[in-house]
Amino acid sequence: MKNIRSKLKGTGVAIVSPFTKSGAVDLKAYGKVMDFIIEGGCEFIVVLGTTGESPTMSKQEKSELIRYSVEKNKGRVPLVVGIGGNNTSEVVSAIGDTSFKGVDAVLSVCPYYNKPQQEGIFRHFKAVSEASPVPVILYTVPGRTGSNIAASTTIRLAKECKNIIGIKEASGNFDQISQVLKNRPEGFLVLSGDDALTLPMLALGADGVISVVANVFPGEFSNMVRLGLNGDFAKARELHFRLLDFINSLFADGSPAGVKAALEIKKLAGNYLRLPLVPVNDSTYKLIKQLINL
Repeated sequence: MKNIRSKLKGTGVAIVSPFTKSGAVDLKAYGKVMDFIIEGGCEFIVVLGTTGESPTMSKQEKSELIRYSVEKNKGRVPLVVGIGGNNTSEVVSAIGDTSFKGVDAVLSVCPYYNKPQQEGIFRHFKAVSEASPVPVILYTVPGRTGSNIAASTTIRLAKECKNIIGIKEASGNFDQISQVLKNRPEGFLVLSGDDALTLPMLALGADGVISVVANVFPGEFSNMVRLGLNGDFAKARELHFRLLDFINSLFADGSPAGVKAALEIKKLAGNYLRLPLVPVNDSTYKLIKQLINL
């Protein structure tokens, strides 16, 4: 457990799931993006996150993508798989149906839409933790889910569920983030879930990030994170400011629409999404194309 915690520090990448024009999963493009990320120096990869459009993937497609990810990765970096939802029993069942051969951890999002109380959130993740044969990373992103894992609940889960080893924090609430960092047990990982807020979170003591922009700029972004972790904030700031406008352009028309446009421009994957998501508009595409030449 201690070993995997150290391996999940630095830059993780929420990898996209490329599709063909007909809407099928494009494994060839996926493999190209995975190689690009790993060769760029990122520390780990998150498969089937929000950026991977997991809500529109079938069980069969998810299973195939996990299998292919393990095969393509060949143990080069740790792999984390997104398994979450707002029906606790279904999440537990999905964990039971998943092959974890070659998978190092689970990323599980806060239950959405139902708006559970904090006690319900605690019990949900306790059940997820008990069901998972690999360590679990919590994920709070209230801007998407309409619910939030409060700092007190995160700390309670960290202390009572030894299989829960960290949190992807995308609340944007620095008081909450600070409370988690202040009160977490030793070794509990706090990872940024917001590219633009990663550097200030590192300054507070965060351990890294699960990034979207690192699909496109794996070398530059992972270097910024390493500089921050090593306390060289002057050099880290230079990279942060160089990337900032590009990061904002990726989210102008929603994610992963922006990053898929960027990957098309870089000739790594097609600019195809599944409904209800659609590609970025023309003005955003032109802006991304302009900013991609950093």
